[in-house]
Amino acid sequence: MLTKLLETIRPLDENAMESARLHWDAIAKPLHSLGRLEDMIVQLAGICENPVPAPRKKAVLIFCADNGIVAEGVTQTTQDVTAAVTQNFAKGIASVNALSRICGAEVFPVDIGVAQALDCPGVLNRKVAFGTQNFAHGPAMRRDEAEQAVCTGIDLVQEKAAEGYNLIVTGEMGIGNTTTSSAVFSVLQGLPPEQVTGRGAGLSDAGLQHKIQVISRAVAALQPDPGDVLDVRRVRRLRHDGRISGRSDLPGASAGGWIHFRSCGKLRRPALPGVPGLYLRLPLFQGASRKNGAGRTASACLSGL
Repeated sequence: MLTKLLETIRPLDENAMESARLHWDAIAKPLHSLGRLEDMIVQLAGICENPVPAPRKKAVLIFCADNGIVAEGVTQTTQDVTAAVTQNFAKGIASVNALSRICGAEVFPVDIGVAQALDCPGVLNRKVAFGTQNFAHGPAMRRDEAEQAVCTGIDLVQEKAAEGYNLIVTGEMGIGNTTTSSAVFSVLQGLPPEQVTGRGAGLSDAGLQHKIQVISRAVAALQPDPGDVLDVRRVRRLRHDGRISGRSDLPGASAGGWIHFRSCGKLRRPALPGVPGLYLRLPLFQGASRKNGAGRTASACLSGL
């Protein structure tokens, strides 16, 4: 399924992009004075295959899940925080809710792998598992679970598109996410963990060194295939995934996370023409399900998410 979906992703519509550039260059303002905002508008035109995209009905899908690697003491807080923040999203009291209200977007928190059962109105239950396994001692998830997480993202984008949403942004939340993300990124890019690992929510110097050591030992033991993104993502937590990840906590299926898989699934959804989404996660899944090199970038558009 994933391979077939990847093959349907079309390139950006260059004609629509050129028309959009000419339109903005003709406005009474210094050329490209809006900087990256103009670049984003032009890209949106290419995704929608229309130099003047239609008004947007906006959705923010936040995939929430826990990372088993937290058991190694790589964070300052416990997994309980993941559940609490997920419920805050549903209550509309988190910072993303405030920002979304300003721009007219609706927030949809998704439980794709929170470590405890949630009974909260407004939280979409798409739980793949109660958090990932601790990838310091083995794969974070099975390959079928990684695929399920990606497909969950795809299905949710399809659902929201059917409800009329035509601009969909993905996010993720889960304590321990920067550990899984650093692990995944180091594998996909072939970089040592110490070059891509940070303090997360504020680790001390000693905490940071411990985090790097945990990732280094786990990656060395699991040895995920950097040419097989799903294998790398199994190292991550349950949250997806998939996003916009970032997006993210990968060493693949070995080091993966549910959150990142979900988000990536959404972003790659090609069957929904004209439904743009976050572009930044796309390079991570160029080549997913195909062992031809992870991290391959391309100017493909999300002509569906």
